[in-house]
Amino acid sequence: MQVTETKKKSFFSGLTGQIIIAMVLGAALGIIIHNSISEGAAVSFSNKIKMLATIFIRLVQMIIAPLVFTTLVVGIAKLGDIKTVGRVGGKALGWFFTASFVSLLIGLFFVNVLEPGVGLKLDHVDMAAASEVTAKTKILSVENFVEHIVPKSIFEAMATNEILQIVIFSIFFGLAAASLGSTVKPIINAFDKASHIVLKMVNYVMNFAPIGVFGAIAGVFAIRDAEELIITYFKFFGSFLIGISTLWVVLIVVGYIFLKGRMTELLKRIVGPLAIAFGTTSSEAVFPKLTEELESFGVKNKIVAFMLPLGYSFNLDGSMMYMTFASIFIAQFYGVHLDLGTQMAMLLVLMLTSKGIAGVPRASLVIVAATCGMFKIPVEGIALILPIDHFCDMFRSATNVLGNALATSVVGQWEDNKDTNLELEEEN
Repeated sequence: MQVTETKKKSFFSGLTGQIIIAMVLGAALGIIIHNSISEGAAVSFSNKIKMLATIFIRLVQMIIAPLVFTTLVVGIAKLGDIKTVGRVGGKALGWFFTASFVSLLIGLFFVNVLEPGVGLKLDHVDMAAASEVTAKTKILSVENFVEHIVPKSIFEAMATNEILQIVIFSIFFGLAAASLGSTVKPIINAFDKASHIVLKMVNYVMNFAPIGVFGAIAGVFAIRDAEELIITYFKFFGSFLIGISTLWVVLIVVGYIFLKGRMTELLKRIVGPLAIAFGTTSSEAVFPKLTEELESFGVKNKIVAFMLPLGYSFNLDGSMMYMTFASIFIAQFYGVHLDLGTQMAMLLVLMLTSKGIAGVPRASLVIVAATCGMFKIPVEGIALILPIDHFCDMFRSATNVLGNALATSVVGQWEDNKDTNLELEEEN
């Protein structure tokens, strides 16, 4: 009995337990506010309480750029040469594109089988609310894609938290450092020490996570009638949950195939990051904590430093599943028929365009709006999913974290096995 009580105390005094309590309290406060004051006052309250989440996310964003730069430079320098970087990068991109394709297919399958948009009646849809999202679709161009990947200035990239641009610069910097050998060892050691300082900062920042989650949840429930939304969008949200749950099953099964029994340990370690992503609807908010947990899981820091930043740009499984689902849902609502060939073409378009705008606010919606425009689906249909999008975003953000944790762990294990085999060959 004592052991059980100790475990319970440990759970609720830990970060994950505090975040779950914060979500419950935030939802309760938001519902009370929504039901007891006027709409205008509720909006004002929501804007103010959400500042708690904004503060937490900005604290996390403050340390992402230095963390990515220092850990990746050290990781690349330790990998040693272009051949090794190319091998790990090839494995990473192979996994990312396969996972993205499977995620898109799952969304495509369930939206066609369950048809949540067919015969749906939605009154009082605020089409003006979609203007903010559709205005950003102009960024989906070849020119912007190139500009987004290749940094003009590392300082600008760091100032705007453009992770992919920081990755590109860090790879060049790390390879150059590795080629110079022992002469630059003091600099690499300094970056290594700096990365440990930043990871220590992560521990301080994560203490604010429950407060940030509380503010985010309370702010949403204060202005949204969750019960009414779920009733109105029951078929859409229910179909989406079936799809995202299937994706979770696929990811976890794949994890057990590659990691065997260690997958259970991985899931236990990432419960905290999953809860933070779910509560704040931000995959970015858990980047530093996820880095720490994966290194504690046993993935070498050079692999974590290389894989995670790439994953945040190329491996957003939950968002990918949602994109096909939402795009075809809008087509169904407006009665736009899309044959299988057209839907597969849409899938390939989403596969490519989704890689070019990592870091753009509400990126999934921006891509959905742009894709609708390409396939003659009314772009203003994005307004149909805006009211329920926050709740969908909670699930897809957590799924993105799971997908990146799994990809990093599997590639890390592959590299460990390769290193072991090389050592055995050298001994023989």
